[in-house]
Amino acid sequence: MATMSRTAIIVTAAIIAAVVLVVAVCFGRYAYRRHQRAQVLNKREDDQVRYAFVMNPSKPQAKRCRMQIKRFCRRREITDFVFIDTTLERDGYACARQALADGASVVVAVGGDGTVRTVASAMAGTGHAMGIVPIGTGNLFARNMGIPVDDIEAALTVATSHGERMVDVGRLSLLDSEKERKVGHAFLIIAGIGFDARMIDDTSPELKKNISWLAYFSGGMKNMFTPKYRGSMSLTTADGTTHTKEDLEFRTFMSGNCGQIPVFSLMPNAVYDDGVLDFEIIDTRGGLLGWVNLFGDVMHQTITGKAEQAPWTTNSTIDQLQGISAEVRLETPALAQVDGDTLQETKHIMFTVEPRSLCVRVPITANR
Repeated sequence: MATMSRTAIIVTAAIIAAVVLVVAVCFGRYAYRRHQRAQVLNKREDDQVRYAFVMNPSKPQAKRCRMQIKRFCRRREITDFVFIDTTLERDGYACARQALADGASVVVAVGGDGTVRTVASAMAGTGHAMGIVPIGTGNLFARNMGIPVDDIEAALTVATSHGERMVDVGRLSLLDSEKERKVGHAFLIIAGIGFDARMIDDTSPELKKNISWLAYFSGGMKNMFTPKYRGSMSLTTADGTTHTKEDLEFRTFMSGNCGQIPVFSLMPNAVYDDGVLDFEIIDTRGGLLGWVNLFGDVMHQTITGKAEQAPWTTNSTIDQLQGISAEVRLETPALAQVDGDTLQETKHIMFTVEPRSLCVRVPITANR
């Protein structure tokens, strides 16, 4: 018995030691990559212009981030900067327009994808650069652009120094009314109607704070068996040709400017500066089996990096298209979303793209 106890102790100690070693290696690799990134970023030339930091004060880390920005600017001798906070009545679009009117040269969005999206909506086509300090849940656009999401200091260095890239901006217009027809809601990552919008709308904000983007799985589970959507679509390709599909049926219809989300690749062919949008028409059948098949399809294209379904798929479809615009008419209303912000229900939608209209401050490594 004593021998067995000693053996158990030795085995347990060995397991603990192995776990500690793995954790140490992971932290070591993270620290090394962060050190390398800092060395590269410190070589960048500061841009001494007027900055406006548009901040979402509702984020848990907003207060600490504001202090960090002030210390960073003092250390870099950046003296010409202001903070403009978003409110329920004044979103990032209005704040960015105010910043430009007040003479800002660079507007930095400090917040999540919603703040970034609304600031970008105002910055597109102005010729002024936009910086990003990500402090949100997903920070998907920042991830796709290579902007550090785990290091505010590094993100600030990117935002306040030379290194820019022109990227596309997508627009989703709800054509049901004259008022909405004129808006054109901007998106930088993915906009959609149907299941994806329902999933986002049914996800608890508190759960997102606790487990980040994984919270969306709960919203997805609630809407797996909602009715499908039916209608028609007219897609215009880059050469100006229009293709019409009358018998459209789907769970979700998405348009993407960037296709990478944490862990998964939703649209492997999506490129943020190619002047076209990627479209996915996703459908399932056969109840739970269809959703299992769909998950396998997403995993397959994530691993292969190719926009194709898994060879074993039987109960799901992912039709992947590209174009400069798409108009969708539905038989019944569907909820819409842009970059994780839900809009109203609609039966008539237009997706368009503004090629290379937004100037974004990016790391050197993001330049191709």
